[in-house]
Amino acid sequence: MRSEAMAPVGYGDFLIEVKTQIRQRQLSAFRAANTELIKLYWWLGENISQRQAALGWGKAVVENLARDLQAAFPGRNGFSAQNLWLMRQFFNEYTTRAKLQPLVGEISWTKNLLIMARCKDDLEREFYLRATARFGWTKNVLQHQLDNHSYRQYLLGQTNFDAAVPESIKAQALLAIKDHYTFDFLGLAEQHSERELEQSLVANLRGFLAEMGGAFTFVGNQFKLESEGREYFIDLLLFHRRLRCLVAIELKIGEFKPEHKGQIEFYLDQLDQHHRMEGENPPIGIVICRSKTRTMVEYALRTMTRPLGIATYTVTPQLPADFQGELPSPEQIAERLAGWARDSVAFDGEGV
Repeated sequence: MRSEAMAPVGYGDFLIEVKTQIRQRQLSAFRAANTELIKLYWWLGENISQRQAALGWGKAVVENLARDLQAAFPGRNGFSAQNLWLMRQFFNEYTTRAKLQPLVGEISWTKNLLIMARCKDDLEREFYLRATARFGWTKNVLQHQLDNHSYRQYLLGQTNFDAAVPESIKAQALLAIKDHYTFDFLGLAEQHSERELEQSLVANLRGFLAEMGGAFTFVGNQFKLESEGREYFIDLLLFHRRLRCLVAIELKIGEFKPEHKGQIEFYLDQLDQHHRMEGENPPIGIVICRSKTRTMVEYALRTMTRPLGIATYTVTPQLPADFQGELPSPEQIAERLAGWARDSVAFDGEGV
């Protein structure tokens, strides 16, 4: 084997450059192949739909077409009768939606089918199409985001991230913090203490991290901070792998109060000064409380300089009632999503 010491001058840098080029070209090939496949499926769906309308084709013709295509292209399972009908539906769903048409080619067919089946509102579809492409969500991650109603959580989330989080991670940060958490896996009674809540979350760590969103790792509970000879303890300390930052969580069994903001801000200052490692982003705080008044939270966040999100929780599988009345207007949602359109899109390369 050739030793590294024997490599000629400049070889190491050249090898890195070659590897980078190979990965970039492979990614470009994935993107191109996916785009062409989606175009083919669109064309098939369009032509099946048009011929049905013009020539009165029925179900039997599509069944025959599926058999003939599978015979001509053995080993390709994309030409089943079911998939051909889905192509027809795909075309019919998006043919009048010019804004969404360029987005469907950025993600795989299986993810398109998930979004098409689960989302009926155009703005909701746009959110999941853009997020899947931008953040490289796999099919399982997309499924998890849909199950967790991430679109609704993203729109309702009360944070100061627009002003307090670096631009490079702002969109991902807004997706990482929910507006509401359901801890029904704890088996807690409706009446419980903060200590009971914390201990139950730690004892059910797998379920807790899954409910938080999947990209969190556990650092500790009752994490000790020291300042001027006094000790302070953060209820839960996590680390978010994609945001590359510590996340301090304070648990409150009552309603959110303005003084909670000062407590978590002090913790974030201490974490930033004494515990943040090189290459990490500034820490983020989350106050998870039993209830909150949205106007009070907005007022508290207005003067908060450290990144903070305020969320609610339940210990039974229920959500706060009036979500629809609290959603932003369609115009405000479209304006927020328009910011994503200016960013570069990264295709995840997962099989279509």
